[in-house]
Amino acid sequence: MAVMSVDLACRRWSDLGVVILDRGSSGKPQATPDWKLTEKPDRETTRNTILATTSTTVRCEIVLLDPPGIDPDLDRAPIDAEVLAGRLNHLCGVRDIHILMLDGPQAWKSAANGLAHARASERQLNTSAKTGLPGMVKPGTYRPFAEFCIDVYDALCRRGWRRLTTRDHSGPLQQAHQERILVESYPHAAWKSLGLKPLPAKRRTRISDLADAYAALNGVIPFTTNRPPNHDQLQAIVSGMAGLALEEHNTAALRMVGNPPRREEGHWREGFIALPVPPLTRTGIRWLD
Repeated sequence: MAVMSVDLACRRWSDLGVVILDRGSSGKPQATPDWKLTEKPDRETTRNTILATTSTTVRCEIVLLDPPGIDPDLDRAPIDAEVLAGRLNHLCGVRDIHILMLDGPQAWKSAANGLAHARASERQLNTSAKTGLPGMVKPGTYRPFAEFCIDVYDALCRRGWRRLTTRDHSGPLQQAHQERILVESYPHAAWKSLGLKPLPAKRRTRISDLADAYAALNGVIPFTTNRPPNHDQLQAIVSGMAGLALEEHNTAALRMVGNPPRREEGHWREGFIALPVPPLTRTGIRWLD
C-alpha cells in the first residue's frame, strides 16, 4: 500500500515536492544519490546504507509535476488550486492511493479554541506561521499560501476526499478502499519528532545539508529514492513517513496533535497534524493536549 506526500507551493510548479511512499524489501543494492558521492562515508553511514538496502525499506518515488500546458523552462505562473487538486486526485486514483499528506493548513482557527491567533495544532507545535480566524494570518505575508492550501483541501474534498476527522483511526483505515483521507503534515516538526535536525530554510540550504539530512533520516527509517531529492522532495519524504504509518496501522510510529476539523460559520476550522516518530519508541498514538 502506498501513500502520497506533497510539500505544497503556490507560486511555481517546480517548487512542489511530490513523493509516493510504500514499503518493500529488496536485497539489491540501491543507487546512492549523486550528492552523497562527493564525501567519503563514515562507518555509521556505511552501516545505515547496508541496513537500508538489505532490510525492509520505505521506497520513495519522486514525482515531477510539470506545469500543464507550459514549457517547464518557463515555469512562472501561479499554481491553480483546482488544477493541482485535479492532478493529485488523478495520480492517486491511478496508483490506488487512499492517504494524501499535504504540508499546509487545512482550515482556519476555531473561535472557541481559547487561542488568540492560532489553531490548536499550530500552538502545540509552535509553528512559525499561525492561521487565525478566516482571513487572519500571522505573518500577513503567509496569507496567500494559507488560503491556497485551504482551497486545495476543499477542491480535493469536492473530488471525494475528506479531512481526517477522528482520533480513532481503526475505522477509516479498515475501510481504506472506500475512504480517501487528507492528512496535514508539517516537515519542520517531523524532523524534530524523529529526533533529527530540521532542514534549513530552502534559500539557505546547501547540497551538504541535503546529504546530511538524507543520511540522518536513513539512519532512523531506512528508505530509498529513485533520484536525489531536492529540498521540497526531502521535506515531503520526512512528512510522508507519518502517512505510511497510518496506512500500515502502525500507531507506534505516529504522533498526532490538534483538534478534529469541523465546520463553523461556513468555514472549516482546526484539524490534526500527523508526525512520524522513531520506530519502536512508543506504544500507541501520543496525543498532545
